[in-house]
Amino acid sequence: MDFDDQMRRYFGVADPASATPGALAAGMERLSVDFGLERDPGRRFAMWALMHILGNAPALDVAFPDAAQQDAARNFMDMLDQVEQQADR
Repeated sequence: MDFDDQMRRYFGVADPASATPGALAAGMERLSVDFGLERDPGRRFAMWALMHILGNAPALDVAFPDAAQQDAARNFMDMLDQVEQQADR
């Protein structure tokens, strides 16, 4: 799943800054429902990553029952933190 594809699918735009508050709320709801129904680990991770970026991701122990998946998500969060820290410099 490509980030732009996910944004278009759930929010109707490729840039999250251009989505209306209503579109963001509706898209987050659809994304959360699809995340709960998705069984493919890669697709679930992509959905969770988008929810994390947008500030609406479930806790790791809720999102990923497998410890390896939780570790991958932690690594993703650490990488995002590093990017944000570098951008703040």
